[in-house]
Amino acid sequence: MPPLTVSAAEARQLLLGGKVSGPLHFRGKLDLSGERGLTHLPDDLSGDVLDVSQTGLRALPERLQLGELIACGLPISTVPASLKVRFRLRLDDCASLTHLPSGLSVGSLSLEGCLSLEALPEHLDICFLNINRCEALHTWPRHGQIRFGHLLARDCLSLRSLPEWLSTLAQVDISGCRGITALPTELRVSGWLDVAGSGVTDLPPTQQVALRWRGVRIDERLAFRPGSISGQEIMAEQNAEVRRVMLERVGYDRFLDEVGATILDRDHDAGGERLLVRVELPDDEPFVAVCVSCPSTARRYTLRVPPQISSGRAASAWLAGFDDPALYQPAFEA
Repeated sequence: MPPLTVSAAEARQLLLGGKVSGPLHFRGKLDLSGERGLTHLPDDLSGDVLDVSQTGLRALPERLQLGELIACGLPISTVPASLKVRFRLRLDDCASLTHLPSGLSVGSLSLEGCLSLEALPEHLDICFLNINRCEALHTWPRHGQIRFGHLLARDCLSLRSLPEWLSTLAQVDISGCRGITALPTELRVSGWLDVAGSGVTDLPPTQQVALRWRGVRIDERLAFRPGSISGQEIMAEQNAEVRRVMLERVGYDRFLDEVGATILDRDHDAGGERLLVRVELPDDEPFVAVCVSCPSTARRYTLRVPPQISSGRAASAWLAGFDDPALYQPAFEA
């Protein structure tokens, strides 16, 4: 039976009314997002763009053929092997998703926030891959390819490596991937590589790439040799975003030791002496931090707070989540 061909608006009426009895093809974008009462779609549905995000669907139908499928925030656990998507497949925040079909081929695949997904399918063939916040993901396919696009893998806490079959990519983000300590030998990145908070401590001698730290462009020295950067260099840095990365990499304590600071307030809490300090920064808001000690371990901490804070107690209140210091009543506050 040939499919019934209708507009996206007509298809919406038919599907929500439960009046589809055979193959259906629609033109344009069919937006069913947010329709919690939608719990079923017919098999053999085809068309241009389908959005079923945040609906009541617990499974995708068989033999979907689409240009683009947006299916974010669904309680699905798997994707049918018969699914065919030509350009873009978005399954972001499908927290129960555990399985993708072998041989999945699509231009762009986004799986951001799929917290239960542990492995990517064999023979994956894509141009763009987003696996940001896939915290359980630990296994790459033995065979696959990401062709010339980008790999976004921010905060994939269980990953320990990137696949050796990676070759040429435009952009790679492995920020927050503490377990990744090296790059594949054949990988070449033509655009940028974000290594913030990853386990990578150096680049292979043969690799030249523009480095980023949470989106801020930096050099290899700042990325991998922050111990060589002085407090005075931080003060002299003209770019405020780069300066913030320098502060993070050098550490607040060493920065304050090297440049000195104005003490705004001095008092005591349960850990001992508490200091609120301030350093004026060129073309940026002042650096204001509270210096405290842990009552249990005596370890000293320096924590940045908003520049308008003027007392140590207000700083501690803000760090505890209180906008009004008067509401901050810790059991052991001195």
